[in-house]
Amino acid sequence: MDNTKLEDLYQTAKNWVYEAGEVIKRSFSNELNITYKSHYADLVTDMDKAIEKFFIDKIKKEYPDHEILGEEGYGDEVKDLDGTVWIIDPIDGTTNFVHQQNNFAISVGIFHNGEGKAAFIYDVVRNELFHCIKGNGLYLNEEKLPLLSEVTLDKAVIGLNATWITPNRKIDHHLLLPLVRKSRGTRSYGTAAIELAYVACGRLDAYMTMRLSPWDFAAGYILIQEAGGIISTMDGSKVKVLSKTSIFAAKPGLHQEILDTIHTGTPQDGE
Repeated sequence: MDNTKLEDLYQTAKNWVYEAGEVIKRSFSNELNITYKSHYADLVTDMDKAIEKFFIDKIKKEYPDHEILGEEGYGDEVKDLDGTVWIIDPIDGTTNFVHQQNNFAISVGIFHNGEGKAAFIYDVVRNELFHCIKGNGLYLNEEKLPLLSEVTLDKAVIGLNATWITPNRKIDHHLLLPLVRKSRGTRSYGTAAIELAYVACGRLDAYMTMRLSPWDFAAGYILIQEAGGIISTMDGSKVKVLSKTSIFAAKPGLHQEILDTIHTGTPQDGE
């Protein structure tokens, strides 16, 4: 994909993200149809489905040879990242969307032949669009942001859900307790997309979770790298973009310090 085609794709996708955001805003006064997926905390609304269909209709019309992996399952059965692949979460943070009408985001990552080329995480309510095109830096709306600088754990604020510091099946929670004690503080926003965007822009110094699906982290994966951060699995391995996996993103320097602190290798990825 040459630079001209990539720039056209980027601008088109950016316009669609803003347009999808307007659709969501107009829905706030409507009654939501809420259903459940795997359990009662795993919500999906008619708006999740509508926004995913919105993107699919646009992409298939404009770029019929592109593939789409979406959370709600209306896209393609994507088996690899050959060609151009869009990975979409129409509303990341659905529980927040239902309960708060806040703290949720549209997340879109675009890959070409396995390489992240463009990404968008749109905090609809705050009207904050975190976006990048590979090699051109990270932007918040129209402002270009500086590359991330190093920070030590004692001065760091970490995105960490309380689930992982209580007994659970994914990790020995005792390994993470030193992070709570040694860091400046922890936060949880209930949306992986926003938390990854916050690492990319410097509002958080690190974010970790034991299991995400591709649509949860694809856009953030691209943003973190463009911002000069490091993103890996919880044991420090390379992220497999099409897998359910643990995710650990952090500023340079801090990434290794945290891995050293929690003794790598314990978390188990996937099912």
